[in-house]
This record gives sequence, structure tokens and C-alpha cells, in this order.
Amino acid sequence: MLMAAINLTEPEFADTVENNEIVLLDFWAEWCGPCKAYGPVYERVSEEFPDVVFAKIDTEAEPQLAQAFNVRSIPTTIAFKEGIGVFIQPGALPEDALRDLVTKLGTLDMDEVRAEIQSQREAEGEEEPSNE
Repeated sequence: MLMAAINLTEPEFADTVENNEIVLLDFWAEWCGPCKAYGPVYERVSEEFPDVVFAKIDTEAEPQLAQAFNVRSIPTTIAFKEGIGVFIQPGALPEDALRDLVTKLGTLDMDEVRAEIQSQREAEGEEEPSNE
């Protein structure tokens, strides 16, 4: 069975991101011309990767999710792997670029990503001025 793009709402959001290895999000709105053009591209690519969750988030219906990710322009594509946001791109992605992104996500070494996040956190912690 082909797993086409699903509509995602806030109540299922955390569960979807945490319980699937790779999740792509397309933030869109009904009135957005570029979103309508991107929709079929997103749908086509979603059918090529049955193991990946492709979700669509209507920014009109789910403004709190759009705000949570600081989505300023739509469409915006966001990708999660193992519950960690690893990609964000405003604007419609060309079909080849979207397909390439999904392929790269599959090979992304999450141990490296987690180590990088950890070292960024540590660096930020050291740079804070001390109040002593």
C-alpha cells in the first residue's frame, strides 16, 4: 500500500515525530499559490518512500504548529529524523531536491547529529556571561 501524504494536526504531532524514524512536514495554506504547485510534487515523492512519513500541516488550521517552528513563509518543508529536526527550507523544493533530501535523510548519521547538538549546547553554555 502506498503511504501518501497525511494531514497532521497538533494532537498527533508529537506522537508522529517521535514514533517514526523519518518525518517530513509540509507547512501550507489553501490560499497559497506556490503551496498548491508544491502539493502534487510532495505527494509524488511521498509515494516513492513508503517508509517515510510525509505530513502536511495547514497553517490556517494549525497556527500553533507554524508558530512553534517559526514558519514565516509557506510552503516550508521541515524534516525530522529520530525525533530531531534536521532540515528546514522555506519555499517549494524542486522534485529532484525533495527526492535527494529524503535519500540523504536515510543515510544521515544521527550519532553525529546528536554529538553536534551536544557540542553546540556546551559551547553556548560556556559563552554565557557569568553573574558572579
